[in-house]
Amino acid sequence: MDRIVLSLLVDNTSGVLSRVAGLFSRRGYNIESLTVGVTADERYSRMTVVSYGDQSVLEQIEKQLRKLEDVRDIKELKPGHSVYRELIMVKVRANANQRQAVNAISSIFRATIVDVGKDSLTVMLTGDQSKLDALINLLEDYEILELARTGLTGLSRGSDDIRYLP
Repeated sequence: MDRIVLSLLVDNTSGVLSRVAGLFSRRGYNIESLTVGVTADERYSRMTVVSYGDQSVLEQIEKQLRKLEDVRDIKELKPGHSVYRELIMVKVRANANQRQAVNAISSIFRATIVDVGKDSLTVMLTGDQSKLDALINLLEDYEILELARTGLTGLSRGSDDIRYLP
């Protein structure tokens, strides 16, 4: 199974997310990760969609997305030619004696402690998937109370393939 990371420039209107997700659902394709946010031009949003499949399935996904009226541009974000990031927040149980150890683990990854409770710490980290997975692996020695991941987002490197819309 191959992985594809697509960056979609779409109209920033209601129902676009539903139509994109519906396309995947109707055809039985799985969305591994999906992030959406408005761009510098508020008329458009950028979606980063990650999916898996054989080459013919991945080609079909891209062809079907191009047919959607709201989709203005599609780029495949290829490894080495793109920058990918993900954000994670992990709340771990940590009493006063354990806080220093959790802080030390966080420092190794350049993570930030964003909340301190009486018996918990919330750690925030951005990076690639392997970095986030490594942090989770080390924090498993503590009780993970809650965990939230944003999903992958990315942009292509450089300015050669920028598309300007009217």
